[in-house]
Amino acid sequence: MSFEVEGKLHKKFDIESKTSSFQAREFVLEVPDGNYPQFVKFQLVQDRCALIDSMNEGDLIKVHFDLRGREWQGKYFTNLNAW
Repeated sequence: MSFEVEGKLHKKFDIESKTSSFQAREFVLEVPDGNYPQFVKFQLVQDRCALIDSMNEGDLIKVHFDLRGREWQGKYFTNLNAW
């Protein structure tokens, strides 16, 4: 499934090496929603981690993303993988 959303780049985090062969970077988008803006966290992985290097917090951006979900030891996790 592919989705897109527009909003303001609220926060971008440093790249994290999860293992020796896997890296990820998170960022938060502020999405207007009536009186209460939503702060939505996305994840970039591998070579896509650099996609937001040139962007600054406060910039208006459009994010294309996929929904990812998994189960681990009876717990469920959801990721919004940006591309």
